[in-house]
Amino acid sequence: MRIRRLPTVVVALAAAASLVACGGQREPSGDGTAAGGRLTIATGNTTGVYYQLGGALASVISQKMPGYRATASETGASVQNIQGLAGGNYDIAFSLGDTAADAVNGTNSFQTKQDVVALTRLYNNYTQVAVRTSANINSIADLKGKRVSTGSPNSGTEVIARRLLEAAGLDPAKDVTAQRLGLPESVDAMKSGTIDALVWSGGLPTGGITDLTTSLGKGVKLLPIADLLPKMTEKYGSVYSEAPIPAATYKQPGDVATIVVPNVLLVRKDMKDELAEQLTKTLYENLDALVAVNAAAKGISKDNATKTDPVPLHPGAQKALDSLK
Repeated sequence: MRIRRLPTVVVALAAAASLVACGGQREPSGDGTAAGGRLTIATGNTTGVYYQLGGALASVISQKMPGYRATASETGASVQNIQGLAGGNYDIAFSLGDTAADAVNGTNSFQTKQDVVALTRLYNNYTQVAVRTSANINSIADLKGKRVSTGSPNSGTEVIARRLLEAAGLDPAKDVTAQRLGLPESVDAMKSGTIDALVWSGGLPTGGITDLTTSLGKGVKLLPIADLLPKMTEKYGSVYSEAPIPAATYKQPGDVATIVVPNVLLVRKDMKDELAEQLTKTLYENLDALVAVNAAAKGISKDNATKTDPVPLHPGAQKALDSLK
């Protein structure tokens, strides 16, 4: 594999991302503080943006940080990622901002405060609710009695799906037939008609949703859900905001008003300052390589990088971001 001999790093990384990404976990590498070694990145479902960008980031680290080799692991996403990160199974983890806030506060999915901090804020995740047109679903409240995929167990998608249902006055445990499926399985179930709707939280575009809307055409639509934002912010704070899914993203008839939440890139609090600084600089100095793999990375901005509250920034990351201004 002659990645280093190709004309540009970006082309090489775009081609290599899927090769670097791999499933499963690995033996913990301790605190990742040695001058070199293995680093594992917790990502998400194989058809999601976390997985694609995690593979690209692993390629960047392996090529641009001498002595380090990084790999990206397929996971159930945010909650599982943080649990594995805190437990030493991963060194770096992608997470939704709301799930990360729960982790540092020791609430909801986390019984105790987790010793995790942020390297940077990333792009926004868009809550994408796809429904079969024939199911006569025009709002989240209409999901009552329907078969709904609420995302992988212990994922950020599952967290948001449950909160949306509650905001619409539904009991997630009683009012819907919940299927806890990953995105690939959710897409397949939508195609076969075994579920009526799916909830997904991801960047734009997400490959699995592109596959679904392309395959089913007018047989599927994206549901506007921004009307539930006031109830979401009232209960969970300003981590949620409103933004449109542009019509062109999935060739829909018009823009779809939805709820967004920022993503963050997390590490353990005990990571050495020098490594955290180097990782953060490497990401921003090679951001074009991530954009080449998925356009969602265009939303990663140095201007917003430090806006990770209530998740604290790692001191090393803060130093790196200060130097990049």
